[in-house]
Amino acid sequence: MRMSRTALLPVFVLFVCALPLATAASWGPVVFLIPLAAAAWVLRVGVDIDEAAITARSLVGSRRVPWTDLAGIRVGDRGALWLVTTGGTEVRLPVLRARDLPRIAALSGGRIDVPAPPRP
Repeated sequence: MRMSRTALLPVFVLFVCALPLATAASWGPVVFLIPLAAAAWVLRVGVDIDEAAITARSLVGSRRVPWTDLAGIRVGDRGALWLVTTGGTEVRLPVLRARDLPRIAALSGGRIDVPAPPRP
């Protein structure tokens, strides 16, 4: 599960806005590193769920948590999701929010159960 590719549109706008500054000075091309890093972030960051583990990918690395090491999922501030391991550590799931829990449960093959919402 990755960020939508439509997020590259603001990155393109950032590139166009950086163009005048980048051409104005000799050090200006360094400014292009900002939209380049933003594009790399949009394309790289995400979560991979397979039969063996959940892998959280960041811009510069990744963290793989096998299903056997997973104690649960914690919903943090503003709906952010964190994997809680049996060792007590937590791994942030980038891009995903609490609204994505049913989709994660479906992809987990029954390893993660999402409780039904309370009835009024």
